[in-house]
Amino acid sequence: MTIANILRQKGNTVVAVGPADDLGTVAATLAANRIGAVLVLAPDGGVLGIVSERDIVRQLAQAGAAALIRPSSEAMTRDLHTITPHTEVAAAMGMMTDRRIRHLPVLEDGRLVGMVSIGDLVKVRMGEIEQEAAALREFVTTS
Repeated sequence: MTIANILRQKGNTVVAVGPADDLGTVAATLAANRIGAVLVLAPDGGVLGIVSERDIVRQLAQAGAAALIRPSSEAMTRDLHTITPHTEVAAAMGMMTDRRIRHLPVLEDGRLVGMVSIGDLVKVRMGEIEQEAAALREFVTTS
């Protein structure tokens, strides 16, 4: 299965913030949407980086509550790992595991088309495992 299949199921809406949005706003956005990371987008829609809960915690540990007024551009991870809609789910899971990340922006021809989380990928993989188990049970009971 590919990432395109996941995006068809979950949609391609991406929650994002601007580079000038402060970390307090980013934290409120994460909480309101019950998500763990947001992309930081340029005014033209280009992806500048990603801010995760971990990034905010690191900033708080460094600067205390004053970190909440820092712009997202200061806390974001700029070196993004991305995938395409054609990436296989297993490959995306491997990338997340190897790099210890939980979110991957999905780009096609340099344009943002969605984002997937480790939860999205695990959900799909669990569905595949359940289907395989049901097929095996059916085979055993009819043989």
